[in-house]
Amino acid sequence: MIRVLVLQGPNLNLLGTREPEIYGRTTLDEIHAMVRDRAGQLGLTIVDCFQSNHEGALIDRLHQRDFEVSIVNAAGLTHTSVALRDALTGIDRPFIEVHISDPWQRDEFRRTNFLHDVALETIKGHGPAGYVMALEVIAERLGGADG
Repeated sequence: MIRVLVLQGPNLNLLGTREPEIYGRTTLDEIHAMVRDRAGQLGLTIVDCFQSNHEGALIDRLHQRDFEVSIVNAAGLTHTSVALRDALTGIDRPFIEVHISDPWQRDEFRRTNFLHDVALETIKGHGPAGYVMALEVIAERLGGADG
């Protein structure tokens, strides 16, 4: 089985209440439950759904390398963190970048993205379904029960 890490960046713990007009009303716990359910159907194993508001904690979690591929929603760090990019490239594990909203359709500064060119794929603007889409990409490209 392919082991998948779901890595969630700053402020995603506020999903469900934070700017619902942009992010919807689905909570992070609900997203993680949906991800675990679909992963099982696809023959993938979720090793952890990890969220932190601290860049170093996210980098430390990546350094554990107890997974083959990750799904990363770096949130605001997408636009600012060379260190997170370096960690993602340094661990030599592919990742799918996910964004609940489409940053390009929002503030101008959100068009800076330090991750998209090193991601296996970027999925943006599909709400919580983007995480399921990422799992399906992983199963298709890297293998799984349906891949």
